[in-house]
Amino acid sequence: MATSCSSPESWSSRLGEETALARGVSSGKVLVTGGGGYFGFRLGRDLASQGVSVILLDMNRPPCDIPDGATFYQGDIRDYSSLYKMCEGVDCIFHTASYGMSGPEQLRKEQVESVNVGGTNNVINVCRERSIPRLVYTSTINVVFAGKPIEDGDEGSVQCVPPDVHIDNYSRTKTIAEQMVLSADGCSLKGGGLLRSCVLRPCGIYGPEERRHLHRVMMNVERRLFSFRFGDPRARMNWVHVDNLVLAHKLAAEALTLKRNGVASGQAYFINDGVSLNLFEWLRPLFERLGHSQPTINLPVSLVYSAAILVEYLHLALRPVIEVPLLFTRSEVRSIAVSHTFKIDKARRELGYCPKSYSLADSVEHYLKSRQPRSSSAFLSLSWTPQQPLVLLLLMGLSMLILMISCILCQN
Repeated sequence: MATSCSSPESWSSRLGEETALARGVSSGKVLVTGGGGYFGFRLGRDLASQGVSVILLDMNRPPCDIPDGATFYQGDIRDYSSLYKMCEGVDCIFHTASYGMSGPEQLRKEQVESVNVGGTNNVINVCRERSIPRLVYTSTINVVFAGKPIEDGDEGSVQCVPPDVHIDNYSRTKTIAEQMVLSADGCSLKGGGLLRSCVLRPCGIYGPEERRHLHRVMMNVERRLFSFRFGDPRARMNWVHVDNLVLAHKLAAEALTLKRNGVASGQAYFINDGVSLNLFEWLRPLFERLGHSQPTINLPVSLVYSAAILVEYLHLALRPVIEVPLLFTRSEVRSIAVSHTFKIDKARRELGYCPKSYSLADSVEHYLKSRQPRSSSAFLSLSWTPQQPLVLLLLMGLSMLILMISCILCQN
């Protein structure tokens, strides 16, 4: 357990903390930031089903009905005063809100910074001012991955990458936010007692009703933009089913209680399904269900990476005029091409985390059944898809030309 960053508290001043910490996550009142998002809503819904009073906070309303036992507030974690007001009586915050994980959002630096860093700072300060004794932060494996291979890394063998080394705003700001949360562990609360915080580092999330990543991949497959593959076919990565991630968060909150001797206090944990696969092998059920063959064209990583750089710049430069689609960002290319796998032994040992076995095929089937039929305009918008791979290859060719010119100039 982390040491306090303040002077020792008397037993009487810790009475409020002990009462709240003793309750665990199966009772009391919790706040879930990002409660309108895929994971945050699933977490809140699960907690509410167990009798917990849940506040779901998000800028966007969930696509599903609010479950009994939960209340939704449309708000912004960057608004400290409103965050403070809705945290009355809360004894645990699950901070899942973030911005800029993938796609064009990664390029919006100011917004990524204000949500991931500024919002997290507000959450920590509200915990102190409202005397909320437990904080569970949803971080990411990106905080330790900067493009170098990691094979079965654990919390002791891999360290956080310095923020200025990251090439994308999301990873950089999540690293800063994680360090803020861990540094806050053991600090004094206004009403007495100490703040106990921990961090979970999940990998890519999948599961039923997931619309963000699965939808993006499926649309690109249907548009035949996934007609190629790249990187070492032996490169592997982890995934986590949403229900396993919900389980990990509940266990982490319990592990911050006195009943569990605060074993998770000041700790970070990698969370995944316990298996690792190559991305294109993992996506096999998706290709098969859509009736498309697996990519057979192998492209050099340097070519795809250069194309990603070019498209990123085009996206930013032409954004006022036209929306240039991003097939991959630089960080996404690197994540696919380079092995980075992590062990979950620490979470098993300290949290009691035991992930269940799930298949992507089930999530794909669920998505296809629930997907709305395409309108005629949607079909028209896809009518030019045969040209899209050609455009992509032209961009890659231009990127290769730029790369070759750069090499020649460097040699001279």
